[in-house]
Amino acid sequence: MDNPSIIAEAPNPNQSFKKLGVSTLALSAIGVVYGDIGTSPLYALQTVFSPEHGIVANAPNILGVLSLVFWSLLLVVSLKFVVFIMRADNYGEGGIMALMALIRRLLPDEHKVRNTLIMLGLFGAALFFGDGIITPAISVLSAIEGLEVATPGLTPYVIPLALVVLSALFFIQRKGTATVGILFGPIMVVWFVVLAVLGVLQIVRVPQVLQAMNPSYALVFLMRHGVVGFLALGAVVLTITGAEALYADMGHFGKSPIRLAWFSLVLPALLLNYFGQGALMILNPSAATNPFYAMTPQWSLYPMIALSTVATVIASQAVISGVFSMTQQAIQLGFLPRTNVVHTSAREIGQIYVPFMNWTMMIGVIALIVGFKSSANLSWAYGLAVTGTITIDTLLVFVVARRLWHWNKTWVLAGLAFFLTIDLAFFGANLVKIFEGGWFPLAIGAAMFTVMSTWKRGRELMGERLQEQSIELKPFVESLLAHPPVRVPGTAVFLTTNLAKVPHALLHNLLHNKVLHETVLVLTVQTRNKPWAKLSERICVEKVAAGFYCITLSFGFKEEPDVPQALEALKIHGQTLNLMETSFFLSRETLIATKMPGMAMWREHLFVSMARNGSSATAFFHIPTNRVIELGAQVEL
Repeated sequence: MDNPSIIAEAPNPNQSFKKLGVSTLALSAIGVVYGDIGTSPLYALQTVFSPEHGIVANAPNILGVLSLVFWSLLLVVSLKFVVFIMRADNYGEGGIMALMALIRRLLPDEHKVRNTLIMLGLFGAALFFGDGIITPAISVLSAIEGLEVATPGLTPYVIPLALVVLSALFFIQRKGTATVGILFGPIMVVWFVVLAVLGVLQIVRVPQVLQAMNPSYALVFLMRHGVVGFLALGAVVLTITGAEALYADMGHFGKSPIRLAWFSLVLPALLLNYFGQGALMILNPSAATNPFYAMTPQWSLYPMIALSTVATVIASQAVISGVFSMTQQAIQLGFLPRTNVVHTSAREIGQIYVPFMNWTMMIGVIALIVGFKSSANLSWAYGLAVTGTITIDTLLVFVVARRLWHWNKTWVLAGLAFFLTIDLAFFGANLVKIFEGGWFPLAIGAAMFTVMSTWKRGRELMGERLQEQSIELKPFVESLLAHPPVRVPGTAVFLTTNLAKVPHALLHNLLHNKVLHETVLVLTVQTRNKPWAKLSERICVEKVAAGFYCITLSFGFKEEPDVPQALEALKIHGQTLNLMETSFFLSRETLIATKMPGMAMWREHLFVSMARNGSSATAFFHIPTNRVIELGAQVEL
């Protein structure tokens, strides 16, 4: 292997997906990206005018609330996310994890605010997990609650039916959703068209409702109601839930299709429906108890309930898939322990299944529905996770604007102040929900943040302890080859996290077996702060001595780290590696929590537990089990 060469490259699967036309991708985006925000009309205005908020459904209040909804959709979703934040892509990928990886790439390790920004991004990602549990619960429950309007006698069956629908959704995850996913786009197009038609039918009856596009109505509403008006923002924010999805799914569809879908169909349909609900409430204030179903003609109630249920299931599926995707990215970036990730489709982008997260979410969703009992009650738990995440998005993206786009500092500060004022207003209005249910997403977020930060710090601490016990690789190899042990045919691959040090598995193999393979590869796998690794970045080879090489395999944070497949791209003595003649040596560390400086004891115990229950490196790196030899090592934290 004196002249190793690279002969292959793993392609970026998104590229073939993006070869489809913009209109086709826009249709697909409607089915995947806009499910969450598209089903908000089911419960948003109903929550605003809930008796608990103290906002009476009279004409001035309705126009004021509609004005807040109109400008929230325009400023937060259209201007900030669709136009501005979507420019901050990490090699085409979006979402808070991709944005955090971009910050890690832009700022040097020694930068004074780098760690603070990364921790903020990590907390925003943690909040997304809480949002992922609440969204399916409130969406599906609000759709099925239409039965209470159609046939009040069916009210006792609403919760059981919602539990059946959601349980079925979680049970089919392991089968994959590639087949039904084909129908998502057309069904959601029908949904948005129906939203628009229902809205127009009511607007023509009260055309003056369109006056709410004037921002003065929003300002007058806030000034007239003072604190109560400000707190109403906590319900208005329900109309923009799902904004993060526009950004997170950018890598799947591209910016243009998502923008086309938003401005040509989704935004007009949402605005027409919200204004239609407002027009109906002006004519009939009692409709505020459930304005969405109240605006539906009596003859079409049951078909609408069915369509709403399907739409909310699609929205839930998109959120569940988003949680799976974020889990995979967090594992790759080193924020979560390795866990089983199943790829359910060879063709569909993002079709993965994470069993542990699936059943955890299912338990959480069932607990929410049983505990809160209605979408109105669940709305109190909704909002904090969303507003927390979009506020952190704002902070991070303006760092990108300054560091990557080199925007003028004055413009950056002005833009940051403008959008933060809006975000913090929504976030502050939601803080009062903490004791009424808002604690739930915060608790989920805090738990996930603790897990992710502990895993990250624990891995660093374990690396430091191993390095203290290790010896330099190059001097060791030189002394070893000066008096070589018995050399046996074949190739040995020793996995390590530090190429400068001798892998523990190599030391133990020499100690116990007293042999050295003809070709020795000391291998490390690293994840880059970008979604996909190019050919020039995939494999790096450094010759240490005759028959001794250090190899670095690089993967993007959205790639599957298949080590044997990557090594097939390497020629040894003019031939590719023969896996049947290659042995993989891994160290299996036994971790022991101690009182040594590093982490609190409870965090060390948590880290040890996660390490013990995580998937093995063999499965994670797709190494054939019959080619693996594990050698133990004890590490005191």
